[in-house]
Amino acid sequence: MKKILIMAYGALLLFSCQNQAQTNKTKTPKTDNVMTKETIYQFKVEDLSGNSFDFASLKGKKVMIVNTASKCGLTLQYKDLEAIYKEYKDKDFVIVGFPANNFASQEPGTNEEIGAFCQQNYGVTFPMMDKVSVKGDDMCDVYKFLTQKSKNGLQDSEVEWNFQKYLINEKGELVKVIKPRTLPTDPEVINWIKS
Repeated sequence: MKKILIMAYGALLLFSCQNQAQTNKTKTPKTDNVMTKETIYQFKVEDLSGNSFDFASLKGKKVMIVNTASKCGLTLQYKDLEAIYKEYKDKDFVIVGFPANNFASQEPGTNEEIGAFCQQNYGVTFPMMDKVSVKGDDMCDVYKFLTQKSKNGLQDSEVEWNFQKYLINEKGELVKVIKPRTLPTDPEVINWIKS
């Protein structure tokens, strides 16, 4: 009887060890702290005319995203933005402007007024999107991506003022943030476009 009990106990112990080993093999690894790097291609927005604009259409191009304003001391940057857009648009580069009224109410106009201002004063031909918020509780999804490391995989940032520039590579990934006062024609920007 003692032998039977020992054999039964041994069999139970063996079965338990095998079961535990099998369970450890099938456990899936924890992914709580794994950061998923998103791309700009997931977003669809509206342009100034209310037409849909799909960022996926920009695959393979370098993209500069800039928040704009019509009544800012930096508004003259529209001229430089348009100049580099015209020079490099046929070399897989595009600028996408997002009018925003987040700083000292310097973009108070409607989409129609903003479009007319850009065309009449600077001959803007690069894509201009619907007016959005680039900071605060009502920040648009594109700017959440641009400013949150958990989404863009590069860095956290804050839009400091009008005409801050976000540079996106050909894979749709954020690669650099350029301060508002840095001109679009700065060598840092031009060298990135050409590289």
